[in-house]
Amino acid sequence: MKDNSGYEKFEKAGLDIKLPDIECFKNQFPSYTITIIIPEYTSLCPKTGQPDFGTITIEYEPDKLVLELKSLKTYIQSYRNLGIFYENAVNRIKNDIVKACKPKWLKVKGEFNPRGGMKSIVETTYPAKKAGS
Repeated sequence: MKDNSGYEKFEKAGLDIKLPDIECFKNQFPSYTITIIIPEYTSLCPKTGQPDFGTITIEYEPDKLVLELKSLKTYIQSYRNLGIFYENAVNRIKNDIVKACKPKWLKVKGEFNPRGGMKSIVETTYPAKKAGS
């Protein structure tokens, strides 16, 4: 289906840019949840170049590896000058975390500050939720 809105050239913006690696360390304990709240997320709208601000919440159950927070901070800060849509950013963060530490499960939620009078919340999970659940 062709998108007639003029966004075709921006749809994949930010998805293939090299970002800093997310480091991990060996998990020492079974069956617990980690929640990381990043209240100062920033990126740029790929179409307008205007800054976007929001809070990213990462919740996961580690398996063999745990996210190392300093490298995660550096990774998230690399979005500051990146042109990327909200939906792409939240899904890329999920994919990059899964690649780094292969958690038992993961939820990434982006709550973006109002722009144009609208607030957006984007949420994704790993493994993906099945339709109807």
